[in-house]
Amino acid sequence: MVTLKTQLTLEEFLALPETDLNYELINGEAVPKMAPKRFHSRLTVTLCTLLTQWCQNQGEIGIEWAVILKKNNRDWVPIPDLLYISYTRLPLDRFIDEACPLPPELVIEIISPDQTFGQMSEKAIDYLNAGVLRVWVVDPKAKTITIFYPDAPPQTKRDEAILTDNLLEGLQFTPQQIFQQAGII
Repeated sequence: MVTLKTQLTLEEFLALPETDLNYELINGEAVPKMAPKRFHSRLTVTLCTLLTQWCQNQGEIGIEWAVILKKNNRDWVPIPDLLYISYTRLPLDRFIDEACPLPPELVIEIISPDQTFGQMSEKAIDYLNAGVLRVWVVDPKAKTITIFYPDAPPQTKRDEAILTDNLLEGLQFTPQQIFQQAGII
């Protein structure tokens, strides 16, 4: 088990040894991220597959890829369930094994049984304030996807409502399609 001091700088956090646990940097502390359960895992795989098919040659999809951001003028390194960053933002020739150094266009968080929609909404707003352009909060119980925008109110999609976005040109699928493909009916 790694013993962590209370306050870490970004450099100290990024230099921590790899362990079986994933840690997020929140307010100077390394906070363990809980391991996903079955539905969470199935949704992650499904979303990754659909997004990878959509973004070919446009960008990269990351699963639990830490991203370096700022929250309240402090370093913040969350580990979103999924992210999409275009090659325009992060060129493919910058192929380094590192935390994502720039805010991605899209972050996806899947609500775990021990989390609430309210908690995830707050995190979504933190992502937007840090420069992420879209945040999807996926609720496996309600079978909904709520899309957060930096300049408009959130929209919740369910059933056969089509997920489209000018930012994510050509992307088009429904929550029903996602949940069915994940086997969560």
